Amino acid sequence: MNFRQHKEKLLKSSKVRKEYERLGPEFQLARSLIRARLKKGWTQAELARRVGMQQPNIARLEGGNYDRVSLPTLKKVARALGAEIEIKLSA
Repeated sequence: MNFRQHKEKLLKSSKVRKEYERLGPEFQLARSLIRARLKKGWTQAELARRVGMQQPNIARLEGGNYDRVSLPTLKKVARALGAEIEIKLSA
C-alpha cells in the first residue's frame, strides 16, 4: 500500500477526516514550503543558512510544527525562496 492509498483509507474515518480538514492550512503551508525549497534544489540546511535559522527550525516548519511561527519569520523564508505570502480569511 502506498502513501496515497493509506491516506484515502484513513480519511474514511469521520474523526480522522475532521482533524485532517482542521489542519488543512498547516498542511498547505508545509507543502508550499517543501515545493518551493525543492524547486530551488536546496536542502533544509541550505534554506536555513540563507534565512539565518537552524535546520531543525526549517524541519519543524515543513513538518507542520509551528504553533508560534511569526509572520516576520515566514516573510524571511518566503524572501529567501523568492516567493510571496498570501493570507486569506474565508467566511
